[in-house]
Amino acid sequence: MHPKPIVVTGGAGFIGSHLTERLLEAGDRVVVVDDLSTGSLSNLDRVLQDPRLTVLRSRVSECPGFRTLVADAAMVVHLAAVVGVEQVMGSPLRTIQTNLGETEAVLEAASKNQTPVLLASTSEVYGKSSKPVFSEADDLLIGPSVKPRWSYACSKLMDEFLGMAYFREHGVPIRIVRFFNTVGPRQTGAYGMVIPRFVEAARAGRPLQVHGDGRQSRCFCHVADSVEAVFRLMRCPEALGRVVNVGNDQPVEIGELAGQVIRATGSSSSIQFIPYETAYGLGFEDMRHRRPSLELLETLTGFRPRRTLDDILRDLAAA
Repeated sequence: MHPKPIVVTGGAGFIGSHLTERLLEAGDRVVVVDDLSTGSLSNLDRVLQDPRLTVLRSRVSECPGFRTLVADAAMVVHLAAVVGVEQVMGSPLRTIQTNLGETEAVLEAASKNQTPVLLASTSEVYGKSSKPVFSEADDLLIGPSVKPRWSYACSKLMDEFLGMAYFREHGVPIRIVRFFNTVGPRQTGAYGMVIPRFVEAARAGRPLQVHGDGRQSRCFCHVADSVEAVFRLMRCPEALGRVVNVGNDQPVEIGELAGQVIRATGSSSSIQFIPYETAYGLGFEDMRHRRPSLELLETLTGFRPRRTLDDILRDLAAA
C-alpha cells in the first residue's frame, strides 16, 4: 500500500480497469487518467464509488495539473495508447502521434521528481522475427515504412527507447512490459481483437472470419494473469531498467481457435477464411508465430501465468 496515489493512464480501458481494481484491492490510492476514446467508465463500475479512486477524463497531454499529479505520485502505469490493428491500419498518423506524444508527456512529468514509471509496450516490437520463442534480448526486425502495419510496432519501440533514455539521462525509474495478446472480460472486438471478435460472431450465429490461412499461431494470456504480472513487477526493484515479456507461452493456431470458440459457446457458426488484403487493405503483413519467453518474468517475480485458453473462453462465454 502506497500513501501516495498510483496514476494509471488508460485506466478505464480493458487492462487498465482490471489493474485499477487490483491496486484498490491491495489498498492503494489510484488516479485514472483516460479520455474514454476506447475505454469506458462502465469498466470501472465495481469500484467507481471507492473513495480511494479518482477519475480524470482527459488525454494525458491535455490533463490540467498532470505534471504536479505525476510529480507527487508513487508511480505511473502508462497504458494509454492506440488500441487494435484496425485503428493502426486506418490511422497510422494518429497511431504514431498518440503513442509518442502521450508517452513523452508522462516521462517528462515523471522526470521532475524521478517518479517511477511502468511503461506498457507490445510483442509487436518483435516484428518479422522468425524465432520460435521471443526473448527480451533478441534483435528486432521491423517491416518497411511503406507498409503502415509496422507504424504501431515502431512507435511502441520508440516509446521503449524514450523510456530508457529518461532512465539513463534523467534518473526516471523505468520498467517496461511487452504484452502478448491479453484477453478476457471487458475486451471488445471493435478494434480487431481476435477472441472477442470470434465470441461476438459465434453468439450471433455469424461466420467466424479467420484472416489468412488460419495457420498463424498466437499465445493468449488471461487478463487476470497479465495484471498479476504487472502488479508484481511494479513492486520488483530488480525490474528497474528492464524490459519484461508478459503473456502466456502456450500457442494455438487461429483456425483451431475459431473451432474452440464455436464449441465453447455452443454456436452453429461456420468458419470463413478471409484474405488479409480484404480485411485490412493492401500493405498488411502478419507474423506467423508469436510466443514469448517467460524466463525473465518468472526469475524476477516468481510468477508465470496459469490460466489456460479453456479458462479464458469459459470466462468470455459466461460474460
